[in-house]
Amino acid sequence: MSAFMPEIPWQALCRRLDRCAAEGRTVTFWLRDDDAVEPTVALDRLCALTGHHAVPLLLAIIPKHAGSPLRDYLAAQTHVSPCQHGFSHRNHAPPPERARELGVHRPLDAVLGELALGRETLKALFGDRLANVLVPPWNRIDDEIVPALPQLGFTAISRFGYERCRFQAGLVFVNSDIDIINWRDGRRGRSVADLVGKIEAAIDTTGGTDHPIGILAHHLAHDEAAWSFLSGLFAATAQHTAARWATFDECAALVGTA
Repeated sequence: MSAFMPEIPWQALCRRLDRCAAEGRTVTFWLRDDDAVEPTVALDRLCALTGHHAVPLLLAIIPKHAGSPLRDYLAAQTHVSPCQHGFSHRNHAPPPERARELGVHRPLDAVLGELALGRETLKALFGDRLANVLVPPWNRIDDEIVPALPQLGFTAISRFGYERCRFQAGLVFVNSDIDIINWRDGRRGRSVADLVGKIEAAIDTTGGTDHPIGILAHHLAHDEAAWSFLSGLFAATAQHTAARWATFDECAALVGTA
């Protein structure tokens, strides 16, 4: 590679994966997408893209706004696992606090009652296909609420931000690590170079084996940069011997072996 022609990001990622393969290591990736409520062109594009590359998708659905159209659409998307995304994705935190639906700003019974209603709604739509995973809106949930979640039927929580997969209060925590959207700079897709750099850093941090690298998407907010990144990432990894795309349940199972 010429000193005047820097290596393009996808080449850099493939070379990193090649090194993992030479060392006998496999990097586990998984994908979560938030805020689904109904069939849309964007959701169809996401499901087609992930289906083409055989990438499992954990789809976080807002129960209050979901109904039979989404159920009917997802019936044919067998690689998609629906899960619960709060209840209404409504902020109950007063300013200047950061947005939060699952906080102590309301009585605990009110919060848990909404979560129970949301779970009942999604169970009626998706039955046993519904993953027992809670994705808190804005990736925030107060500690006081967590211990009550198993009694509602949840076995796992997925938020955002690097932390080792772990057990707490009868729940397994598996966070997404890399958000492909830059929310603070115009809600734009991050550059390929930025995101590949984050993936390489995650591989360095985890060793590539004992912590699944979670990619976070929001299909309703994607611009062409975000779609292009996902296409490139799947093309670079889906067939690589040192990379695998896992379901959320497979990632949760790694907690017991890491």
